[in-house]
Amino acid sequence: MEPEAESVHEDELRDAWPALSARERVEGFHLLPPERARDFFATLNAPAQLGLLEALSPGERGTWLRAMAPDDAADVVQRLSPEAREAWLALLDAPSLREVRALLAYGEDAAGGLMNPRFVRVRPEMRIDEALSYLRRQAREQVETVYYAYVLDEAQRLKGVVSLRQLFQATPDKAVREVMRTELIRVREDTDQEEVGRLFARYGLAAIPVVDDQGLMKGIVTVDDIVSVVQAEATEDIQKVGGTEALGAPYLEVGLPAMLKKRAGWLLVLFLSEMLTATAMTRYQDEIARAVVLSLFVPLIISAGGNAGSQASTLVIRALALAQVRLRDVVRVLRRELLSGLALGLVLGSVGVARILLWQVLFHLYGEHAFRVALTVGLAVLGVVTWGTLAGSMLPFLLRRLGFDPASASAPFVATLVDVSGLVIYFTTAELILRGTLL
Repeated sequence: MEPEAESVHEDELRDAWPALSARERVEGFHLLPPERARDFFATLNAPAQLGLLEALSPGERGTWLRAMAPDDAADVVQRLSPEAREAWLALLDAPSLREVRALLAYGEDAAGGLMNPRFVRVRPEMRIDEALSYLRRQAREQVETVYYAYVLDEAQRLKGVVSLRQLFQATPDKAVREVMRTELIRVREDTDQEEVGRLFARYGLAAIPVVDDQGLMKGIVTVDDIVSVVQAEATEDIQKVGGTEALGAPYLEVGLPAMLKKRAGWLLVLFLSEMLTATAMTRYQDEIARAVVLSLFVPLIISAGGNAGSQASTLVIRALALAQVRLRDVVRVLRRELLSGLALGLVLGSVGVARILLWQVLFHLYGEHAFRVALTVGLAVLGVVTWGTLAGSMLPFLLRRLGFDPASASAPFVATLVDVSGLVIYFTTAELILRGTLL
């Protein structure tokens, strides 16, 4: 008797997946029982599905590609080169091929590119018992979701929506139009995926219908479709805020050369920008030579401003991403951050003054003009923190107005900007307060 084939649990394979080679992934995938293999494949994101399909034989590749929902298949095929794309599309059956080609015509980040053209539909004049019978037939044809049935007229215009619960609760002889809801959330084909995500978050829906300019229904975007999109958008924003290009793939799947390329560019820009700090220091080298004590507080000054700016930019970038603030709110944000900057600067500046005066009493470190030095540091911190907060909060608005991604106003970039301007504020304050004494 031949030994029974070894099997593997999908959770074990999922945990090990990032560390496996392409060959090991195929071997592990083949060890899954058929039902679990389908479930496992459905949970992979599009890049992981593409990698697995590329490693399978052409016959298996076609089988799995045909089993995918049209929107998922389009996500995978979209990542191929034009030459390979046609070869893969040839593996699809005629109905699936039409659906996938139609989806590929939409932008990847638009509702049309996310939607699934398979959904449950009923007619408004149908009786409830007819609608339920028709719904059962459609449910056997690989529709995306049966939480809602969409009510379409003879021209395929969206007229309303009815839930399964409403259908089951209604009396059989009622017409669908009597129980359907006509006030419903819908999006157009060109609606940006971020806006679609906000609608899901705001209304707690399981699916949103997609219509064209004439109101003809084209498909649905389901909550599981948008979850991966929202995760990818948030990941991209976080990576940009951290001062790197978006990786576009899971961390462990990005090769070292690609990783270095994505990180080196921003680091080089920040490094060259930080050289302006040395230029600013050169401008005030005479003041530093006459009052060496001023140089002791340079790290304190620039770090306070940089941290305040990074904090403000991160908060505003996230608020813009979630549509909590819009471009028209720039004046409100400006007023709010001005007050915040002044309050934070006053707190930090007071702590700086207290620290200098205490050390002077205990250790006599700062000479006879210690109070003036403390006042200089305190006022400089107040000015730098206020300026850093304003710069960090306004830069994302400026980038959005210019058509760029606000996340490009990364925390390191804001910190570098404030470092240079913070030195100017610090030494200008020192010239005003210490003139005739240390300067």
